[in-house]
Amino acid sequence: MAEDKATQKTGLKRVTRRQFLGVAWTGSLALVFAQAALALVKYIQPVAKSGFGGEVFAGKVEEFAIGSVNRILAGRFFISRTPEGLLALWQKCTHLGCAVPWVEEEQQFHCPCHGSLFNEVGEVVGGPAPRPLDLFPVEVRSGEVWVDTGKPQQRSKFDQSQITGA
Repeated sequence: MAEDKATQKTGLKRVTRRQFLGVAWTGSLALVFAQAALALVKYIQPVAKSGFGGEVFAGKVEEFAIGSVNRILAGRFFISRTPEGLLALWQKCTHLGCAVPWVEEEQQFHCPCHGSLFNEVGEVVGGPAPRPLDLFPVEVRSGEVWVDTGKPQQRSKFDQSQITGA
């Protein structure tokens, strides 16, 4: 009877052990499902990349001498510095996709698979390649060269508009 009077005074109902355990189990299950849902959302979201497939820091503009071709390993591309500006050339041959190295002595790219040759701006000079090397967009920010390797651009010929001023 004392409990009934206390309940009447405060207006609160007494919680049984069964009710408490039911609420505790329901709450813990809800927490587990919320964590699983959060993990699923994080798994599905694309990862911001800073390597091939995303933005790659190539270096400072002054590091690229006019007339030079520099390989950027992290991005799988070459930076070609012309008097007008910069080009980011994908190292992938447009014939069958072989990696194309720059041969400094001959001032051209040589495809080791089928003999395609490309000049410093990626134009086909010889061999079976059907079109010039693909480009990546180049952006110069505060004197730094950034290349977006997630957006390769096919081209049918070289054009001065493809060069990013530096």
